[in-house]
Amino acid sequence: MTDAHAAGILPCQTIESLIAQEAITSQTPFDRDQVQPASLDLRLGVRCWRVRASFLPGVSRRVPDRLKDVAMHELDLSKGAVLEKGCVYIAEIQERLALPANVAARGNPKSSTGRVDVFVRLLSDHSKAFDDIEAGYEGPLYIEIAPQTFSVLVRAGTRLNQLRLKLGDPVKLAIRSVGVDLTPGETGIVGFRGRRHAGVVDLDHEDGHDPRDFWEPLETRHGELLLDPGEFYILASKDDVEIPVMEAAEMTPIDPSVGEFRVHYAGFFDPGFGTEEAGAVGSKGVLEVRSHETPFLLEDGQTVARLVYEPLTERPARLYGEGGSHYQRQGLKLSKHFKAWR
Repeated sequence: MTDAHAAGILPCQTIESLIAQEAITSQTPFDRDQVQPASLDLRLGVRCWRVRASFLPGVSRRVPDRLKDVAMHELDLSKGAVLEKGCVYIAEIQERLALPANVAARGNPKSSTGRVDVFVRLLSDHSKAFDDIEAGYEGPLYIEIAPQTFSVLVRAGTRLNQLRLKLGDPVKLAIRSVGVDLTPGETGIVGFRGRRHAGVVDLDHEDGHDPRDFWEPLETRHGELLLDPGEFYILASKDDVEIPVMEAAEMTPIDPSVGEFRVHYAGFFDPGFGTEEAGAVGSKGVLEVRSHETPFLLEDGQTVARLVYEPLTERPARLYGEGGSHYQRQGLKLSKHFKAWR
């Protein structure tokens, strides 16, 4: 990899090349489907700690140095463990980085993680910020996990977040507003609100949970929805989302001055999402929304987030959804852990 390449997001074939060069290694063999069109899924390791506070190590310390100050007890994820809502955990990631000097990285929750209201952030040694990994970083990775609405069952190998790698400093190609859809469809449902006293969500069990045990359907007749403080909502974007094959995008929250709410989790969109070329015209963006201290009346079409588009260094060898996906061609949709709403 040389400076002659244009700046941009690295596609799957380049990520696989970095793995082959051992710039990305793992404690266990990589899974066949771990590399996405423009991102790499990260997997939990065996060790996890319940901590009394979130933290950043700072430039002079490693994550284990700070863990000594805040760890309450250690969990063994080899047999699985329940992470309780309202608690904060730090877990080891199986993957380790030895990045080239001109390659940086950024972590983000996977779509399925955000849709069950599990707040996760990537940590690295000597870091001054969550999720951002400096170019040339060499060392281990960790993840902060904070379930908000549901307690969750995880294991070593569970994938909660993903890594996007960047060559140089890519330009932002476009920034597009994302509005919310509060127009009832055939079902009359415009969204879902998480139930506060539900059971445990097994994050490795797809289509294995009855959604009615965890979610309350929401209806509206006037194109408005009152967001209650502290509640968690699943809504859909007003317009379809399309990510061209030579671009990737990240969904970012809007300025809080626009309203007392926010899209709770930023999200990566891989190249080909919602495109005709990938056979998926008509894919919505799913929004995880939380109100702040005061109730807020949300209106149909109101801007709730923005999509920031960046270029890829080259066309990816495969597009989003080509090998199968839970979220290509999606409308309003809960995470893959739940059976279809009927």
